[in-house]
Amino acid sequence: MAEKKRIEKVVEKVVAQVLESHLPQLQEVLVKQVLEEVRPFLGGASGSGSSNAADLLKAISSIHTGTTQKEILRALLDGTDGYCGRSALFVVKAGTATGWQGRAFDNNGDLKDFALDVSCVAPAQVLQSRTAVTARTTDMDPKFISQFGAPAEDQVLLLPLHLKDKVAALVYADAGTDSGGKMDSSALELLVAATSAWLEVASLRKQAAKESAGEGSSADRFESAPVPVQAPAQSFSDPFAAHAPLHAVAAPVEAPTEAVMAASAEPVAVPSGPTAAAAAPATDAFAQMSVEDADVHRKAQRFARLLMDEVKLYNQAKVAEGRKNKDLYDRLKEDIEKSRSTYMKRYGSTVAVSMDHFSNELIRSLAEDDASLLGPNFHH
Repeated sequence: MAEKKRIEKVVEKVVAQVLESHLPQLQEVLVKQVLEEVRPFLGGASGSGSSNAADLLKAISSIHTGTTQKEILRALLDGTDGYCGRSALFVVKAGTATGWQGRAFDNNGDLKDFALDVSCVAPAQVLQSRTAVTARTTDMDPKFISQFGAPAEDQVLLLPLHLKDKVAALVYADAGTDSGGKMDSSALELLVAATSAWLEVASLRKQAAKESAGEGSSADRFESAPVPVQAPAQSFSDPFAAHAPLHAVAAPVEAPTEAVMAASAEPVAVPSGPTAAAAAPATDAFAQMSVEDADVHRKAQRFARLLMDEVKLYNQAKVAEGRKNKDLYDRLKEDIEKSRSTYMKRYGSTVAVSMDHFSNELIRSLAEDDASLLGPNFHH
């Protein structure tokens, strides 16, 4: 057992080193693929204009030079300058949207911790549809419009920033309070999509580094604030995890928040050592196993989750089409089977083989808990 753990540590270290060394190429591939997807919408412009590819490439490259989540998000807001008059980012947590930072507002500082009313038409529609929405100012939070001023063109754009298939933030944009302002919806959607993808890459990098350092998978945050030992394990770094809205009201203990309910589907981090089995909650699928076996199962589950994250990251268009047409497996068969082979090489000869974590994660993450989306050729 000691030899097996030593080998696992070596493998984890190598994975982290390889990921680190390939980040520059990863950035280049991401930029090229995203630009290739949106090129038809850029009108082929080669001269001046807010939507030409050279300007977009520069803005995306700035986002991808960020090494921390704060730097990435700040680069996003800075990059919107060429495509709109004003912009702001609101953190979405437990049914609330809280101001984080803004650009080009007369009172940018007042945006921090501003409580945006998500029950209004525009924000509610974005959260429900999970897609960008163009709306009139009457569809926005009237308190927001009153405090920060209405755009001259009477039009606003709200875009969802996705992290792990959830809307983690709303990006607001308008043409500004002066007439004749700019508003390029396509370019702004591209910048937000590129930011979401790069945040996921950064989170995978951070988790790989933690795995190699033996720190496990604790809840991530902007700053190194203390984290409870019982914090749920996550397979991504949430850049807004430490963002505590000033206006939020604490929920009663008997009524868990949306975030806690969502986390219940994640494996629970337990302390190592002789008391680990006793510390595991009754809902833990591995609670009745020995400490060593439970640890292998949890690692296998996390590894399967990382593999699925990678498949989704590099095949976003195919994933969307596959879910729509219910043929995910056929469209992604090569990537899925390569990932399965990688998983089996690492955990196929361990106790984790008794539970098909890879297929379970495939259904949970890729097919959103609906096996029918994988199509008739997928066999669990």
